Amino acid sequence: MKVCGVSFGKNVVKFDYPIKEGITSILPICDTFVVAVGKSEDNSLEMISKISPAKITILETKWNETLREGGKVLADETNKALKEVPADCDWVFYIQGDEVVHERYLPVIKAAMEKHLDNPKVDGLLFKYKHFYGGYNYVGNSYRWYAHEIRVIRNRPDIYSYRDAQGFRKGEGEKLNVKAVDAFIYHYGWVKDPIIQQEKQKTFHGLWHDENAIEKYVNKAEGKFDYSGIDSLVEFDETHPKVMVSRVENQDWDFEFDTSKVKMSVKNRLKRMVEKLTGYQPGEYKNYRVI
Repeated sequence: MKVCGVSFGKNVVKFDYPIKEGITSILPICDTFVVAVGKSEDNSLEMISKISPAKITILETKWNETLREGGKVLADETNKALKEVPADCDWVFYIQGDEVVHERYLPVIKAAMEKHLDNPKVDGLLFKYKHFYGGYNYVGNSYRWYAHEIRVIRNRPDIYSYRDAQGFRKGEGEKLNVKAVDAFIYHYGWVKDPIIQQEKQKTFHGLWHDENAIEKYVNKAEGKFDYSGIDSLVEFDETHPKVMVSRVENQDWDFEFDTSKVKMSVKNRLKRMVEKLTGYQPGEYKNYRVI
């Protein structure tokens, strides 16, 4: 069994993405790796090139700024990298620039890939998520966060990144058939210095909206992102991946949240009650088909 890791990024140093940590976190179970690095305003290319030169292939790209609607440029960059995956690889392990995998899950993930290797009905593996917010001590637990997503796919030309690169489709838009794996992706996209987060939001929303609409979606706090408007968080009492320890220890901004204060709507409170009673999440968007 051969596995190729895939990721992409642009201005990852400028906006403090933990892409180095993310790539490093899954390298032990990848035979090779392809990273599409967009033309940047910082030393993103140099930094990523030094991670593991013997294993990582760098694809230098230029983002298509015309693909603004719905964040299509992100899927476009992902698909550029997917096309460079060696043909002899069986699986592709996709990880975005703000995602990291805890080392405790690597044996579980590898075992799942081996288990389903010879079952052509399985197009990919479905992961659970922990979305960190504000700081490394809090995790989002409301319905604004996606609970699952595909991060391992078959190395097949008919499978491609979908919409804003959040998930995948095959053929003419058919959902992938997946098996759930008992492993989490740790999403750190909402853990940054408030000044950097504010600047990142302006750029990020520019991938979805034109210049006249960006102000509508960007947090209005002057100069710094205001993390206080979140609806619900829980304290994180586990360990972070080893590759993230330095970042956790060096957090230099303060963020505190009263986890007893929940700001969810009545509708979402009812959804939570149903989920606690039945384990079923009403209305969950599923960009996949669990088999």
